[in-house]
Amino acid sequence: MAEKLNISPDAFEPLSKDEAQSAENIAGPSLSFGQNVWIRFKQRKSAVISAIVIIIMLVISFGSTPFINQSSLVKSYPQYANLPAKVPGCDAINGLNGKIKQNGEWVDAYANAHVPEGKYFLAGTDYLGRSLGQRIIYGTKISMIVALVATLFDLTIGVIYGIISGWKGGGVDNVMQRIIEIISSVPNLIIAVLLLVVLKPGLESIIIAIAISSWTTMARQIRAETLSLKNEEYVLAARSLGESTGKIAWKHLVPNLSSIIIIQTMYTIPSAIFFEAFLSFIGIGISAPQTSLGVLLNEGQKNFQFLPYQMWYPAIVLCILMIAFNLLGDGLRDAFDPRTQK
Repeated sequence: MAEKLNISPDAFEPLSKDEAQSAENIAGPSLSFGQNVWIRFKQRKSAVISAIVIIIMLVISFGSTPFINQSSLVKSYPQYANLPAKVPGCDAINGLNGKIKQNGEWVDAYANAHVPEGKYFLAGTDYLGRSLGQRIIYGTKISMIVALVATLFDLTIGVIYGIISGWKGGGVDNVMQRIIEIISSVPNLIIAVLLLVVLKPGLESIIIAIAISSWTTMARQIRAETLSLKNEEYVLAARSLGESTGKIAWKHLVPNLSSIIIIQTMYTIPSAIFFEAFLSFIGIGISAPQTSLGVLLNEGQKNFQFLPYQMWYPAIVLCILMIAFNLLGDGLRDAFDPRTQK
């Protein structure tokens, strides 16, 4: 037989009013959706660091415009050609003290080139004596401009197109999706090459190529989510109350699509940056004497065996940009959708 439990009568006494009320109190503060997103985002240290890095690069690249103009980027100084980096205070670090290795020995390239005392090139110079640091900063600015343009087309064409396609449905949706499939079937590289027949290589042709095809992924994702949201109760209630389609899209659809819009934008930006760098590297994007990270990589790989820093520095900046935006996108994805967290 089971043992009898001896329970004292005190266990059945009712709780006092204060104890009963405290058991029902909410332990934590009430947080809005934005506050929850911010808390989850701060927990991703890599995403926070990436955001800081991106902000610093934006400030440096766009804030340097008054000090770096087109003439200083194009004007050549042959007497300062192929100088290595020289950073004040780094006299003991070869590669950062103005010395270069020749025939197995470290030689002071600045002394051999008769560079005036106190003149430094923090990232060295290229084969025409132009400051590599200034050209990298300007190239980063070009990459950021391309990223902002890609974001603009994503937020305008992609979002509007996707909402209309998902909201209308039926035959309109079928026709709009077939258009997207046709555009997506043509590689971006072919579009850029075809634009060269009409336009000369440069930032304009890259922007047009991005405008033609970069928004299709955003449009597909927005369309898929809109198909789901338009059958929600609050949307059906708004339609029954006579709200116009524009007001419903702005008040109900766009706020609920914000997470997808932000996350997809963070993944579009590095793709656009790499697209510009690739086109410039193979010579059909921005071309010399103008500069971009792709142009610098193309120029640096010609002397990579003897002057590797001319390729390493722009490559490192490009890698930092790509990694930072990807990590930021991962952090925003986890912040907006906690179900994706491992």
